[in-house]
Amino acid sequence: MLLASRRRLRAEVLIVLGLSLGQSAVYSVVQLLDKMTRAPLAEATSTLNRSQSTREYFDLTYQLLDIVFALVPVVLVFYFLSLQASGGSAFARLGFNFARPGKDALQGLGLAAAIGIPSLGLYAAGRALGITTAIIPSGLDTYWWTVPVLVLSAIRHGIVEEVIVVGYLLDRFGKFGWSTAAAIVVSALLRGSYHLYQGFGPFIGNVVMGLVFAWLYTKTKRVLPLVIAHALLDIVAFVGFSLFGKAVGLG
Repeated sequence: MLLASRRRLRAEVLIVLGLSLGQSAVYSVVQLLDKMTRAPLAEATSTLNRSQSTREYFDLTYQLLDIVFALVPVVLVFYFLSLQASGGSAFARLGFNFARPGKDALQGLGLAAAIGIPSLGLYAAGRALGITTAIIPSGLDTYWWTVPVLVLSAIRHGIVEEVIVVGYLLDRFGKFGWSTAAAIVVSALLRGSYHLYQGFGPFIGNVVMGLVFAWLYTKTKRVLPLVIAHALLDIVAFVGFSLFGKAVGLG
């Protein structure tokens, strides 16, 4: 019975990852190989939040659709968790609720500051070493909706990555019988892998970030501070570039 349950959970995890960040990791590896076989990584560019239409309101529509549909695997995660939740909601199980809003916000802000500053140094070092592409956090044209959409995009990334890669996977890895250390390492490596299209510097930086975030989650059982921290990092990067036109490193 236990073996059958683990097999079902493994299939469940593969489905979730195949629809979300596992798929992104595969594409990221292919994109990295494509860039490396064209020219040195230092000459390559990685553009996030690309414009999808030259027509303003069609571009807005595409951007909003991308954000909404990217969150569907998160809904699927909470659905799967709710099937096994006992004595509480799936949201409470991952700490993705407003049970302690002030403390979560402060922890998220502190974590963003602690991760954000070193990531800029790592980006600069990666560029100097030629192992990181030039990262353009926003390729959107300037419209009245550009900044709000970038903020929503940042929140989307925070929710998708932290809920799936940290909260959900650590829960499922524990049910596989994995040690906490193994679960943390695999979660961190997955985080790094779907950033490989940006180069090896962002891969290393995101693995480190993943180790820190996953370790903190095992201590607090709260994913919301991680979502807040991640969203803040991306808001600064996306909106900062859009307003000031300077490439910055991303978490």
